[in-house]
Amino acid sequence: MVQVPNPPLSGARVLVVGVANEDSIAWGCARAFHELGADVALTYLNEKARPHAAPLAERIGAPILMPLDVENDGQMDALFAHIGKEWGRLDAVVHSVAYAPKEDLQNGLIHSSAPGFARAMDISCHSFIRMARRAVPLMKEGGTLFAMSYDGANRVVPNYDLMGPVKAALEATCRYLAYELGPQGIRVHAISPGPLKTRAASGLKDFDLLLAEAAGRAPIGELVDIMDVGFATAYLATPYARRLSGNTVYVDGGVHIMA
Repeated sequence: MVQVPNPPLSGARVLVVGVANEDSIAWGCARAFHELGADVALTYLNEKARPHAAPLAERIGAPILMPLDVENDGQMDALFAHIGKEWGRLDAVVHSVAYAPKEDLQNGLIHSSAPGFARAMDISCHSFIRMARRAVPLMKEGGTLFAMSYDGANRVVPNYDLMGPVKAALEATCRYLAYELGPQGIRVHAISPGPLKTRAASGLKDFDLLLAEAAGRAPIGELVDIMDVGFATAYLATPYARRLSGNTVYVDGGVHIMA
């Protein structure tokens, strides 16, 4: 753990959604926010996931750990009601959730089914809007909302297929929410990490080749890790980034600048 004197997020209240295990981008974000002084609430998908999430919550002293399937509006209502009761406010929310049915993800965009495309869009994109809608009333003094994207939203990444258009929609959503919520002092960013070995990424074909290519093309000469993503995200929630909003922030060692 990095020891930060006078941590810039001391006393902040942050919700991180999407922690599956210690390799999750969401876990890197949770650790970074915690190290910068924030109180962090975590969610887990279901009872099968709870044994993986609970020890992580304990490691950072998370005062709130609740189930959240973003397709379940009742669970989302319960989560934000509990946060409102326990904390009374929120300062930041990290949405690190994405899903597409395997058969739709691995057979090319042209063969994706309408139900599969719609479900991928609902879980990976529209759930961020539903989450923001519930978070805004708790951000009484402003706050920051984050969603996790990927460079496949802007460039064709072989085998990313269905998720490319979905992530493009997510980035556009962040820009429009930044516009709508700016007058309330709420900032919105899409974070675009380089390829990482996460459970979600394991569903992509030839993912190891993608990792190797990214490492070879990165100007810094190596891949990023979940803490790189976490600290970049947490920084954007500090007062040091108070005039930044609506950005897609690349945390990929510079891979995105390469032709």
